[in-house]
Amino acid sequence: MALSRSARLAALTTAAASFLVLGASSAPTPGAPGIGDPYFPRLGNGGFDARHYDLDVAYAPDTGRLDGVTTLTARATRTLSSFDLDLQRLEISRVEVDGRRARFSRDGDEVTVTPRDALRQGRTFTVRVTYGGVPEPLGGPIVFGSKYGWMKTPDGVFVACEPNAASTWFPSSDHPADKATYDIRIKAPKGLTGVSNGRLVSTRDRGGSTYTHWRESRPMATYLATATIGKFDVRTGRTPGGIPIYVAIDPVLKNSNDVDVYAVTAAATDYWSQVFGPYPFEETGAIVDDMPEAGFSLEVQSKPAYSAVRNESTIVHELAHQWFGDSVSVAQWKDIWLNEGFATYAQWLWAEHQGIRSAHDSFRAGYDSRPADSPFWQIEVADPQRDTMFASAVYQRGAMTLQALRERIGDRAFFRLLPAWTRLHRYGNADTADFVRLAERVSGQRLDDLFRTWLFTTGKPAL
Repeated sequence: MALSRSARLAALTTAAASFLVLGASSAPTPGAPGIGDPYFPRLGNGGFDARHYDLDVAYAPDTGRLDGVTTLTARATRTLSSFDLDLQRLEISRVEVDGRRARFSRDGDEVTVTPRDALRQGRTFTVRVTYGGVPEPLGGPIVFGSKYGWMKTPDGVFVACEPNAASTWFPSSDHPADKATYDIRIKAPKGLTGVSNGRLVSTRDRGGSTYTHWRESRPMATYLATATIGKFDVRTGRTPGGIPIYVAIDPVLKNSNDVDVYAVTAAATDYWSQVFGPYPFEETGAIVDDMPEAGFSLEVQSKPAYSAVRNESTIVHELAHQWFGDSVSVAQWKDIWLNEGFATYAQWLWAEHQGIRSAHDSFRAGYDSRPADSPFWQIEVADPQRDTMFASAVYQRGAMTLQALRERIGDRAFFRLLPAWTRLHRYGNADTADFVRLAERVSGQRLDDLFRTWLFTTGKPAL
């Protein structure tokens, strides 16, 4: 088909306009300083997808100084003129992008890196940050009023970072929506043990230092990373079901009560593998440290961290998080009931499994013990707000929601739903709406009234 001269001119004009639009859309732009979480607007970073962290840290317990080199491999999700990293209070001495020195600037905890050349959309790149200083833990009301993050102990450091303290010890995209795999290398004074995520690749002594190399080959949220250092008695082996296990216990606490951390960890890991689906990581275990200032334990990926030997129920709670929180992580922090409500319900299931008390009776005990005017019922579980995101209602009313769901849809559907959830979102992120949709699909029922009552409405529900 032949075109007239005017038609040819119109076609050329249209093509030129399309080229300009295409060129404008792919022009380099700065990455966003945050992922957009309403509770922590500047956590995480837009414009790239973190793929792998290579952390190389050296810690001196006598001075409290940390020196580190972090190499992050990431993929640009748009053409970037610059991008941000999260790092709190530590000093940066050098930044390189793909082996070439890059400019950087800081605005509080935000580090803006400007490479020499723009990073095209879809390109994989590396950023290497050399930094150091004395890390400081965070405080405030969020984590039960406790300090959290990088916390000095008498012989080393206890590292437990939920929700926003990973960036107190390494530069990162510090939000659970941006998961990555990890290699973590720890240098500590000889005689101390550095314990981290995944499996132990190597350990060696050289001079007056001990070097340990850990590898987490499954995607992990930043807050679940650890580099806990101290004197530990270590026991390794396999659970009866064949899962490798690594338990490190501070000798100060080894005989402090009757809980056999190794045995309970092995038994609970195997049992949850039957109830929740296959264990999602290469190794299970525990880190038990003498850290009285931290009044909490944390579901560190593959090795929950306990600030003291707690009790059997705490261990089964933190191990349930390996499925609910670690493998399947929240899309935003307001979805935290998907972690804590599920892990609390796991405690009820464990008591039921042990023949101690049914989950229904645990539900009624919690429900009946709180009068209608209790502040407990005034938390909206599906959006508890930042400073009360770990309120007891998130745990207990979250668990009550699951028991109400179980009694509504029946055991057969309920115990199909739990492994279906962990399988569908394995190593990914999900939100409350995702869970509601899946529950309705598995059960074949409309459940919006149940979830509206238990998750999205304040006040004590009528039974």
